[in-house]
Amino acid sequence: MAAVEIPGTIREVSVPWWKQTRWEATIAFCVFVAPMVIGLGVFTFLPIVWGLLISFSEARNTISIGNWVGLQNYRDVLSDPQFIRSLRTILIFAVFIVPLTFFFSLFLALLVNSVGFGKAFFRSVFFIPTAISYVVASVIWKMGIFSGVPSGFANMVLYWMGSNNVIAWIGETNPPYYWLVLVSVRLWLQVGFYMIIFIAGLQEIDQSLYEAAYVDGGKPGWTTFWTITFPLLRNTSIAVLLLNFIAAFQAYDEFVNILSGAGTSANLSLARPPLVYLRQVALDQQDYGRGSAGAFILTAIIIVITLVQGRIFGFGRKA
Repeated sequence: MAAVEIPGTIREVSVPWWKQTRWEATIAFCVFVAPMVIGLGVFTFLPIVWGLLISFSEARNTISIGNWVGLQNYRDVLSDPQFIRSLRTILIFAVFIVPLTFFFSLFLALLVNSVGFGKAFFRSVFFIPTAISYVVASVIWKMGIFSGVPSGFANMVLYWMGSNNVIAWIGETNPPYYWLVLVSVRLWLQVGFYMIIFIAGLQEIDQSLYEAAYVDGGKPGWTTFWTITFPLLRNTSIAVLLLNFIAAFQAYDEFVNILSGAGTSANLSLARPPLVYLRQVALDQQDYGRGSAGAFILTAIIIVITLVQGRIFGFGRKA
């Protein structure tokens, strides 16, 4: 039966989906997205590709490519005892800072989330150090708190406690007190950030679970934390561990500003992380090929360990 079109009526026409998009919306989308895409391409992806090409080149005193040496730069970095030592240094740093940050941030999150009033105030107080520059905090730790002179805050605290010893916190190697300085400044700077992440995880937990536990005879405290809170914070905990591990391997500012002497880097040899080693190779020695190769080796190590951690802990699976 043929369809009859009645004069004066509007016939509904089916328009393909690719023709339904407004040109104005498409143009606006391109205008807003184009700067980000161009910025990522010019300032992120292009330097990564160029750095990869440099790592396969004999790039001394120049960042031009062409004198290809294959994997020689990678072999030189991996066979350098100073690079291996820098990896050991950052592993030691990670062993201290990762668990300390995890437990302190979780503890603060539980405290702040449990207060009856003033949660916003306490969140702000503990989060403020996150906005402080690593350079500024490192200088304060070095020149004020752990200055190594009798008037330094740490030595004054020891004096108030009855000790007459004046400790050179940064220069002392036996025992290596400089690790206390490095770890404490990083802990103070980042614990508030991870506390906020834990608070977000705590607020996602259904409060009816606690009410059901109390009805069954449970009491607030360690039992409910271990049986309800901590298991439901598994994905949050793994995310904090992964982010903290990556941040630990990227340590640079506190090592340079705390261990570097006045115009020298004598103390920096005590604990030199990979990024400081790569800076010295690439910028001080002007060996950009070997420096780029070391940067990609460090990136590969971080990626592999992060993937292994996520696989072991089951990141992303439901609790």
